[in-house]
Amino acid sequence: MTSTLTAARRSPFDRLRTRPSRPGLALPVATLALVLSIGVAVTIGPADLALSEVGRSVATHLGLGGALGLEPLSALRDGMVWQLRMPRILTAAAVGAGLALCGAVMQSLTRNPLADPYLLGLSSGASLGAVLVLLAGVPLLLPVAAFTGAVGALALALGLAGALGTITPTRTVLAGLAISQLCAAAVSFVIFWSAKGDAFREVLSWLMGSVASATWTSVAIAGGAVLVLGTLLALTGSVLDAFTFGDNAAAALGVPVNRARWILLIGVALLTGALVSQSGSIGFVGLILPHAVRLFTGARHRLLLPLSALAGASFLVWADTLARTIFEPRELPVGIVTAAIGAPIFALLLWKGNR
Repeated sequence: MTSTLTAARRSPFDRLRTRPSRPGLALPVATLALVLSIGVAVTIGPADLALSEVGRSVATHLGLGGALGLEPLSALRDGMVWQLRMPRILTAAAVGAGLALCGAVMQSLTRNPLADPYLLGLSSGASLGAVLVLLAGVPLLLPVAAFTGAVGALALALGLAGALGTITPTRTVLAGLAISQLCAAAVSFVIFWSAKGDAFREVLSWLMGSVASATWTSVAIAGGAVLVLGTLLALTGSVLDAFTFGDNAAAALGVPVNRARWILLIGVALLTGALVSQSGSIGFVGLILPHAVRLFTGARHRLLLPLSALAGASFLVWADTLARTIFEPRELPVGIVTAAIGAPIFALLLWKGNR
């Protein structure tokens, strides 16, 4: 009886502490796992490479080969590492990190466990912009169009939510769903009316999500967005802890609720738009990874946010490796693989949560 009364008196902050956080151990281990994942993934492909060859190629291009006394690789094997596999894998890592981080922020900000980075129609808006330029025959403008579409969808969703009154989590989610369905309908109409032959295959591949065409420019855009916007989002742990208990509790703790929500939503939208512009719509990463990480870290966002980013990066690196090797010489869009892996894992998490 005493233990029951004690549990009943526990504050929300006590519930946040139910799992001990050990950032001194968890973060270095997750970082090491990501570095090893990237290194090993580069060695896997139609032509096998040794991990030492990957290290030699990277050191040579960083200008460290001479200082370390390393022999450069042949032009063919160096090209496989530096021009083909490394940009693709680094782009996958950046996209996975950003999507998982945005998913964790959205789930806390909207207090909705089913929230993901695409909740506010960002994916559908980006898809509409991308499809329009692909069918217009100007694929060079695809990143710009996708990013513009994502930001435009956010503006419409927040404008609709604001028109209904004070922007609350429920109104934000409902407005996002409305805009998402509107953009999805527009995408379907444009494809039905205009897509033919190779254009249809190109559009379909982008909509399923893929990093197969990633270049060092993709690495710069996705990686730079994660480095700048992702770092800023990862530093908002205390604000998101306050949002966990509702707007009134957050305001009582000194958080400027409306301004903080706008800043976080815009940050998530900008980061998601930059990522989607390089990879298309890759599902389940932003939905599942934050839930999986919470099983080990609890709800404290100071540890949850960076660990979600690291876990998302490693997850998408291996998902893309599976996508490009499981049916060699054909490749799957990585979005198919993440959905095939993510759906059973999400069902398992629901079952464990119900227990």
